[in-house]
Amino acid sequence: MTRLVRAALLPLGVAALCVQAFPRAQAPVPGTVVQHVDRARLIRDVTTLASPAFEGRRTGTRGALEVRRWLVDEFREAGLTPGGIDGFLQPFTLLRRDSNPSPATAASTGAGEAANVIGLVAGRDRQRKRLVITAHYDHLGIRDGVLYPGADDNASGVAVLLAAARHFIRNPPRHPMLFAALDGEEIGLRGARALIDSPLLPRSRVAMAINMDMVSRSAANEIFAAGTYHSPWLTPLLEDVQRRSGVRIRFGHDRPASLASGLEDWTLLSDHGPFHEAGVPFVYFGVEDHGDYHKPSDTADRIDPRFFGDTADMIVDAVRTFDTLVE
Repeated sequence: MTRLVRAALLPLGVAALCVQAFPRAQAPVPGTVVQHVDRARLIRDVTTLASPAFEGRRTGTRGALEVRRWLVDEFREAGLTPGGIDGFLQPFTLLRRDSNPSPATAASTGAGEAANVIGLVAGRDRQRKRLVITAHYDHLGIRDGVLYPGADDNASGVAVLLAAARHFIRNPPRHPMLFAALDGEEIGLRGARALIDSPLLPRSRVAMAINMDMVSRSAANEIFAAGTYHSPWLTPLLEDVQRRSGVRIRFGHDRPASLASGLEDWTLLSDHGPFHEAGVPFVYFGVEDHGDYHKPSDTADRIDPRFFGDTADMIVDAVRTFDTLVE
């Protein structure tokens, strides 16, 4: 996570048109959680993404190129349809002040290059607008010989992205869905901007964006769902999801300072930001910063498997709910 409020609250009449009328779901048996993901695979994926083999996944490095190849293989294995310019890839130009590779290095490692990995699920009603699900795969890389693994930030979000993609391949959604593992978030949300500005994703064809960034650790067993301040019609949908979730969903981190009760505004601080600027409703799932944020100690062994599994299930359930109820 890289951590101007613009939109006003929707009038209630307009908000009511954004979702279908729906009966309240029956409350689950206390202590039970709706499960949608393979939790063992979730842990394997986040451990792989945060492993030394990918060198901290810094944009424009050998590690980024290797993790990109791994993601393409995972997208293909999951059964996603390629949604990029070059198969699953959407390369984009990257000019960085802190990277000046030689031509030989650039040719052999891909240094200085960036690319999003994009896959599609057709959806049962292909005339509907797309749901866009995003998580950035880049992190800080190796600095002064020290590896920054980025397990929570943001191998965790990418692992949930993969779990969600596998779920919706097995359970075809109503809306078409675009799954994007984004590059360049840590250096200015570059991958998200490249995607929203490209012909691959006409803004008029996007129903909403769901972004995940730092979703695997919380001592308080809670995760924020930011975005309801800008799109209040999302609140009852997420309240319904809460009834089937093993983690507490909190609202906030999306308000101007005068209304924020001291909470930082995350509206423009991760890859949902460019979607918000383009007028696309969003939900951002993420935890607050912890002591290992942007440190070499952000390792996979510090992830809480129960919280991570419950959060992944909640996020997939939320996307299922949006798919069912959002027009």
